Amino acid sequence: MPRVRPSSVSRVALVTGAASGLPRGVAFALARDRHDVHFTFRPRGTGPEATLKLCESEGASAHAHAIDFAADPAHVARELAKIASQAPIDIVVHGVGPMIVRRFERAMPEDYDLMVGGNLRTAVQVAAAFLPGMRARNFGRMIFFGMNGSNVTMPAAGLSLYAAAKSGLVAFARTLALEEGRYGVTVHVIQPGDIREKHRTRKEARDQTAGNAVGRAGSWEDIADTVRFLIRDDSDYLTGTVIDVGGGLVGAYESK
Repeated sequence: MPRVRPSSVSRVALVTGAASGLPRGVAFALARDRHDVHFTFRPRGTGPEATLKLCESEGASAHAHAIDFAADPAHVARELAKIASQAPIDIVVHGVGPMIVRRFERAMPEDYDLMVGGNLRTAVQVAAAFLPGMRARNFGRMIFFGMNGSNVTMPAAGLSLYAAAKSGLVAFARTLALEEGRYGVTVHVIQPGDIREKHRTRKEARDQTAGNAVGRAGSWEDIADTVRFLIRDDSDYLTGTVIDVGGGLVGAYESK
């Protein structure tokens, strides 16, 4: 991984959903920069062992927390409050965000709760849990994951509820940026492209062609390096940004 200059101070970070996928890569990258890494994983889902091993291999302190973000909202709020009481979380990267690909005519009633609750409500809960501590310390970095095009409400067949939730998330995040900047807290949204192989390195991705502007596949390192830039101490003049990390992809999906 190319060395983007890390934050000048080691911080305490929380990455949600980091047992696998792009969030696991983000947790690993933060551990390489010697941040103290906390992460959540879903009970009865992918276990935390691989992420713990990756982080600890870099000599970083890693802490796994079992939270099912699809559970009762009151239970989720209590679990997040527990983490906030245990550690001064300076950096939050909210990677949790379930996706169902299904045309609306075939959508089930429970799809609404899963898509809107899993992508928007959980972001609100995470912000509510950790913003008070960030304000008190006069420092915070909060990063959410959107969907490519969610900042312009770009439609995508089969993703009506997911896209709606992600567009709501962008509005929420940008409003937080307006409200929290005076407290030293910045808020951003990263919109990953159509990265299907979540554990592929950048070197491996460069060997794979893809239907985007740059012509290569994306990797977890492309996402992680964007996070590393946004959380730097001297990135404090940037807030409210929505950054596409998708190789210049215009639509929701890469052409084949």
